[in-house]
Amino acid sequence: MPESKLSQFFLMKELKFLSTGSWRQGRIWTCEKLRTGAEVCPRCATPSTCRYGVAYTNVRDEVVRGQPILLRIRKHRYLCKVCRKPFTEAVPGILPRRRTTQRLRKQMLLDCEQFTNLSQVAHRHYFSKSFVHRLFYEQMELRLRERVGQRWPQVVGIDEHFFSRSKGFTEFTTVFTDIGRRKMFEMAESKNKSSLLEQVGQIEGRQNVTLAVMDLSRGYHALAKELFPNARIVADKFHVLRLLTPALIRVRRQIHGHRQELHLRRKLLMNRGRLEYFQRCEVDRYLNQHPELKELYHFKERLHQLYRTKGYVRAGQALQNLLLEMERSTQPDVVRLRATLKAWSPEILEYFRSRFTNAFTEAMNGIAKLVQRRGCGYRNFKNYRLRTLNACPL
Repeated sequence: MPESKLSQFFLMKELKFLSTGSWRQGRIWTCEKLRTGAEVCPRCATPSTCRYGVAYTNVRDEVVRGQPILLRIRKHRYLCKVCRKPFTEAVPGILPRRRTTQRLRKQMLLDCEQFTNLSQVAHRHYFSKSFVHRLFYEQMELRLRERVGQRWPQVVGIDEHFFSRSKGFTEFTTVFTDIGRRKMFEMAESKNKSSLLEQVGQIEGRQNVTLAVMDLSRGYHALAKELFPNARIVADKFHVLRLLTPALIRVRRQIHGHRQELHLRRKLLMNRGRLEYFQRCEVDRYLNQHPELKELYHFKERLHQLYRTKGYVRAGQALQNLLLEMERSTQPDVVRLRATLKAWSPEILEYFRSRFTNAFTEAMNGIAKLVQRRGCGYRNFKNYRLRTLNACPL
C-alpha cells in the first residue's frame, strides 16, 4: 500500500499528508495543519484570524509497520491583536512544547508494561533510556489523576508489606483496598500511625467507612479508630487461624530438630477436616507420643471449629467456651493465645456478622511483591506507588 494511502489510516485527522522520505530506520511524513477558522491565543484566549506566516515543527508519532514515524508539520502562525504577539496554531493530540504525540506516549506506556525492561522499549522506539523512564512514570501519574477526588469506600482492607531496607532500618508500605468492589484504593509509606494520618487523612469520606478489615495489629487498630470514627473493626480470619502456627513449628523442631523429611509436618498445619481418614489416624498416632504438641494441635483445631460456627450469637458462645477451656491449660503458648483472643474478641466476632476477610488485600500485596521482584527493588517510594497502583485493579 502506498504511504499516501497508508497515512489516511494512521495520520491524525487534523493533518493533511504532503510527502514522505527516509529518516534513520523509519520514515518522515511531511504534512500540514488544516485550517479551521480563527485560532485562540494561548495567552489571553482571544480568537485571531490575522495570519503571520508559517512554521515547521518535528514531532515523533507512533510506530507504523515496525518503523518509527517522524511528522514534519507545517503550521500557520497568527498575530494576537490584544497581546501584540504572534503564536502558532495548536494541533490536537500534541501538547505545547512537546516533540511526541500523546498516542505515542500511550503506546510506549503499554510497551513498558509488556516488555521485560525499559531498555527494550527504548531500543524499539529509538529513544534514550532516561527519556523512556521519565515518560513511563509521567504517563502513569496522568492515569492516576483520573482518580483525584475519590472517596473512601464502605469496606476498607488494611495491610502492610516490606518496601526496602535503608541504613539498617526496615521500611514498610501500607495498602488500603476497597474490598466491597475488589479494587486497589491507595498506598502509603510507613506503617506509623502519625505518618499514615498525614498521608491519607485528607481523603474525603472517612465517616462513610462502615468496616475496616485488618490483621491483629494494635497500630492499625488505633489508626482505624481515629481515621474511621464510624467503622467497626474486623479481625482477619486467616491471621486468627495461624496464631498457633509458629508454636506448632517450634515444638515440632524441638522434637525432631530440622529434619525436613518428616512427612507429617504439613498435615499438622492443615485443617483436619480436609484430611482423609487414614491421614487423621496417622496424625493421631503421632500426637499421642507427644502430649505438648497434641495440646497445641487440639486448640488449633478448636479455632477452625470456631470459624465453622453459623451466626453471631452462637459464635460468641463458642468463643467463650474456648476461652474457658484454655484457662485450664498451663502451656505458655496457649496462655498467650487466650490473652490475644480475649483482647480481640469484639473484632473476631465481627467476622460472623459481616463475613469479610482480608484475602483481596493479601492478593494486592502479592502483586506489589511481583512489581518489586520485576524491578529488582525500588528506592523511590513515589515511583513504586505509581507502578503498583497501575498494576493493580483500580
